[in-house]
Amino acid sequence: MDQTQSSHRKIMITSALPYASGSLHLGHIVEHSQSDIWARLLRSMGHEVKYLCADDAHGTPIMLNAEKQGMTPEQLVDGMREEHWHDLQAFGISYDHYHSTHSPENQALVSEIYMKLKTAGHIESKIVEQYFDPKREMFLPDRFVKGTCPKCGTEDQYSR
Repeated sequence: MDQTQSSHRKIMITSALPYASGSLHLGHIVEHSQSDIWARLLRSMGHEVKYLCADDAHGTPIMLNAEKQGMTPEQLVDGMREEHWHDLQAFGISYDHYHSTHSPENQALVSEIYMKLKTAGHIESKIVEQYFDPKREMFLPDRFVKGTCPKCGTEDQYSR
């Protein structure tokens, strides 16, 4: 028996989820191409591989970009997902599933994985602090918060 038959494995591969707030760039294509090469190699070795990815449809950047363009976040996400899918398919990426974080398919897959990890004791909960904009009544990612660095005193710095 050769090694590929004796060491058959089930493997899940993903790439960083591109934000649905803008177009893909070369870094996205490089990463997704590398993940695709890895998935194809493992499949050729007889492993059961699932290559999963999705557009990240959550967050303040999406909401603000949609607002700036005069559309709903859902409209922006739908348009970006279509553009991203077209661009990624132009490179022949071999996803088994590619959706958005809002899609029923993605929610089912993520819920299944999360519950298995939680049941196995691999999920830790903790309280985190976040910046909040009281005027807009929303939490802000660090990249949206600028000010004077409390350690060195340099002005116009992004937080943390």
